[in-house]
Amino acid sequence: MEIKHQSEGRRGSFFLQMEGQKKAEMVYVMAGPNKMIIEHTEVDEDLQGQGVGLQLLKQLVDWVRKEEIKVIPLCPFAKATFARHAELRDVLN
Repeated sequence: MEIKHQSEGRRGSFFLQMEGQKKAEMVYVMAGPNKMIIEHTEVDEDLQGQGVGLQLLKQLVDWVRKEEIKVIPLCPFAKATFARHAELRDVLN
């Protein structure tokens, strides 16, 4: 599973693409130079329950750690996943 990152201006996403289509995506917006808001996470029905959303979040966390960015999870999925995974919470604002 290869998760990719794209950004344009203040907006960006981490996504999984299969057969030329986005099958899962975690969308964010930058709220300043060192602050990010996770807005939305969506996983295609046929991939749900396989940990794809968690993998998207882990890739995002790896990236923000390198970039020294703090995260505000407004997305219900991201917020719940941070609550379940203490090892990821160091990036929270």
